[in-house]
Amino acid sequence: MSANRIAVMASGKGSNLKAILQAAERGECPVNVQLVISDKADAPALKVAKDAGVADVLFLNPKEYPDRAAFDAACAEAIEQAGCQWIVLAGYMRILSGEFIARFRNCIINIHPALLPSFPGAHAVRDALAYGAKITGVTVHLVDEVVDGGPILAQFSVPVQSDDTEESLHNRIHAAEHQLYPEILKRMIEGKFSIEDRRAVWKET
Repeated sequence: MSANRIAVMASGKGSNLKAILQAAERGECPVNVQLVISDKADAPALKVAKDAGVADVLFLNPKEYPDRAAFDAACAEAIEQAGCQWIVLAGYMRILSGEFIARFRNCIINIHPALLPSFPGAHAVRDALAYGAKITGVTVHLVDEVVDGGPILAQFSVPVQSDDTEESLHNRIHAAEHQLYPEILKRMIEGKFSIEDRRAVWKET
């Protein structure tokens, strides 16, 4: 199992996947995206992966499995077979089973379009606007059994403008995600952090 070999799980457009692949190609992020898994047959992320020459690109249909645990077990087998050290969620819209999380404890990374613990869930940008937040942003965190509740690795703030729509704010948050995600993956793969009482502690460089 290679320390820089990662699996990416995606359900949508694959913009964060693309940002990671491009950063790797530029030599800015020392990852090898060995495997991309999607639960959606028409997810553009699959084409992003194929166009980039990712070795293993899989669509796994959740409807072909009796329950979430069985589907996640199939994903886990593919990840282990590909020899991936890290699992990167990039717009993956399924809640992972407890068995999957336990199997890859502290090796699953997610990015969320808000400053957690504020505005967890699937509608973080909409919720921030509805609440009247003046600052929101991006959080990269490890995944545990609490949705959007794992140890925070890094955050990046994005001001909310008075004329923002959900689309305009989302666009600026996406830009921040594309910058932050490859940077944090680089630091993680280089082994520059530890988890102490659910806090991510970064080593000085």
